[in-house]
Amino acid sequence: MDEALLAHLQTFLTDRRRKLFKEILEKRTRHFTVATEDVYQLHNTSAVMRSCEVFGIQDIHVVEESVGKQIDKEIAMGAQKWVNLHRYDSVQDSINSLRDQGYKIIATTPHTNATLLHDFDVSHKSAFFFGKERDGLSDIVMEQADGFLKIPMYGFTESLNLSVSAAITLQSVVTKLKQTEIPWQLSETEKKELELDWTKKTIKSIDEIIERYYEQKKHHCNRG
Repeated sequence: MDEALLAHLQTFLTDRRRKLFKEILEKRTRHFTVATEDVYQLHNTSAVMRSCEVFGIQDIHVVEESVGKQIDKEIAMGAQKWVNLHRYDSVQDSINSLRDQGYKIIATTPHTNATLLHDFDVSHKSAFFFGKERDGLSDIVMEQADGFLKIPMYGFTESLNLSVSAAITLQSVVTKLKQTEIPWQLSETEKKELELDWTKKTIKSIDEIIERYYEQKKHHCNRG
């Protein structure tokens, strides 16, 4: 992390923007994350990403095993500036990666004897998997899941739209998490890395500015 570069780039931001970055970073978390599996209706992935951003979830994991690399244009609606997108060619790769990061795999489904949303234990790092609009999650996720979660429903309809389900789930678990003493915030290093990333994405002609910064730094070093 080049803190000197960050300090230099921040001179191109307004005081209000710098303050806003600090405030938002204090509310960001990697205690929870979201994974979508082969979502055909591409606008749903975009909506899920926006829900992650709104509720302070820093990462979204997208499995594109069947649908292919089709989501770029659809998700490029602003939220991708502030949320980290991780993409996978197979659902097994996503599960392995998330487990390596200490996450429990939580399958969201209305069809099993799952934990009701308001009873969910927020103390563990959890990755919430959301599946295809019609078919739900794959057998791989269902067989390897550490837990199952469902939103209580009281009408004739058995399921909610994917993006609505994700928003309801995140609002509930994040609100509950922030009422605990669990250390859910990002580390200081993570905050600095994101602050640099967000700053770069905010400034126009950023490549030229960074190139000029390093040229000047090199010049000063040579003079010294």
